[in-house]
Amino acid sequence: MKAIVTVVGKDRVGIIAQVCTELASYQVNVLDISQTVMQGYFTMMMAVDVSGCKVPLAQLCQVMDAKGQEMGLSIRVQREDIFQAMHRV
Repeated sequence: MKAIVTVVGKDRVGIIAQVCTELASYQVNVLDISQTVMQGYFTMMMAVDVSGCKVPLAQLCQVMDAKGQEMGLSIRVQREDIFQAMHRV
């Protein structure tokens, strides 16, 4: 199953490394990544494969939310199909 991870917050060194390290610790594989910095704010979207994840998706969502709070960022994880449904025009 695929999921979308979004990360938003004030830019600083190491955001991608910390987020990817946390995901890897749960056996989540990054498939694609897009990031940019806009006026000092870091934004990133990642397509990830959660089929090998060691915990249920709901728990991964909570873990990544907590990691985001610890880092001063907003980190959200959503199933790809739900993300696409929410962002259809």
